Amino acid sequence: MTTMSTPDTREFDEITRRIAALNDAFRTSFDNASGNHIVATQGIHALLDKDIHAIFDLVRSFNQFSEDNDPHGHHDFGMVTHKNQDIFWKIDAYDKTMEHGSPDPSDPDQTTRVMTIMLANEY
Repeated sequence: MTTMSTPDTREFDEITRRIAALNDAFRTSFDNASGNHIVATQGIHALLDKDIHAIFDLVRSFNQFSEDNDPHGHHDFGMVTHKNQDIFWKIDAYDKTMEHGSPDPSDPDQTTRVMTIMLANEY
């Protein structure tokens, strides 16, 4: 029987910090050069271009992370409001084939990030 080792708290904290930093870098830059993807739902695409740009700016500048909305510390979810409409954004970490979850979301060489931006009522 094999036993799995659990990372000590310091290692877990460092992994969490790396994941959060990678998610923040992607979210604030919308940089898809490393194979990451940004997906906007039909509800977002139905808005005026100026509203879409305003929403994207709100997502990029989001920094209201707390225990309530970010319990794992990964900075992978948030909500912004534009013209009295709630908008969710979510970052998921997949393996490079995009068939499964990433084996190590703290390693960009093993991870493709996908950020989905949606109207809250589309959730």
